[in-house]
Amino acid sequence: ADVIAEVEASLQRTDGDRPARDADEVHDLLRTLGPLTADELVARSTPPPGLGRDGPDGAAHPAAVEAWVEELVADRRAIRVVVADEPRVAAAEDAARLRDALGCALPIGLPSAFTEPVDRPLLDLVARYARTHGPFVTREVASRYGVDEQRAAGALGELVADGRVVRGEFRPGGVEREWCDDEVLRRIRRRSLAALRREVEPVEA
Repeated sequence: ADVIAEVEASLQRTDGDRPARDADEVHDLLRTLGPLTADELVARSTPPPGLGRDGPDGAAHPAAVEAWVEELVADRRAIRVVVADEPRVAAAEDAARLRDALGCALPIGLPSAFTEPVDRPLLDLVARYARTHGPFVTREVASRYGVDEQRAAGALGELVADGRVVRGEFRPGGVEREWCDDEVLRRIRRRSLAALRREVEPVEA
């Protein structure tokens, strides 16, 4: 369970190892993790020199993060959308996926390359969710994107058929079957085995 938590924190960039420090790195966060709320961006960022931190959690100064977002929006590199009845910021590259999969309204003036229809938009969003999380159940990804569980399960089923996601019981004490990205599961297994090997290392007499 500890390994799963560590892997998810690393995938979600909440472990403090690689905080966003400017607008370019915020854009990278959005492309990697998908649409994020203002609070989620703050939790994954660090303030520029001189601004200081808001509290012991080490979160970035919200005003600095908002300034970075405004810069990205002005440059048409990010958009403001509503996902699951929640205001979020998304990379402009996701505009067509969010429109076609979730019905998000898009701002005018985006480059046509970002508004061309996408073949399997929900599949892309769900696949990215899987790549950036540990084991999860259907209702978690459905809630994240504000879609019904049947649609989410359908996309996950396609990913299983493609060999990109596996289904099973992964969390200790779990009570239902979960989904997990194949590469994420490999990473969890490697770290779990390394932790177990450390526990049985020989010591001096």
